[in-house]
Amino acid sequence: MEPTVELNSDFSEPGTTAVPWADVLAVLTGSEMFWLSTVRRSGRPHVTPLPAVWDEGVLHFCTGDQEQKSANLLANPACVLTTGTNRLHRGLDVVVEGTAVRVTGQDRLRRLAALWKTKLDWDFEVDAEAFHDDDGRTAWVFGVAPDKVLAFGKNPYTQTRYRFS
Repeated sequence: MEPTVELNSDFSEPGTTAVPWADVLAVLTGSEMFWLSTVRRSGRPHVTPLPAVWDEGVLHFCTGDQEQKSANLLANPACVLTTGTNRLHRGLDVVVEGTAVRVTGQDRLRRLAALWKTKLDWDFEVDAEAFHDDDGRTAWVFGVAPDKVLAFGKNPYTQTRYRFS
């Protein structure tokens, strides 16, 4: 599904155009690390780095069932994932806003585990509910279908918004 694309000229250099969605997809599929931002029950923010994989229009990540991220998402599934570069004058930073939904089902989880193996060389055992590592720890898998994506280009400086219906 192609998003609606809008260049924010207030935060872009004169004469620039919107970053093509294909460039954003390249970042989402190629990036290994993302920053997940969630909100604790107290309202305080919680941000942590983690690997994620893009598949079928959804950004997927996993986290231990006893971790703070899981507790936060169960209470409030709204979240943001960011990736990009720490460079000022080059690269493309991408922000994905959406709602985390727990992914279950053995076939779907097997497909995602294969992507984790291919992209990150991480091995997981899979059952109908979660991933499991070699030490027997359980990792819940979440998927975030974007509501909105922001892309920040740095040479030239641009800000592009992508909305999904």
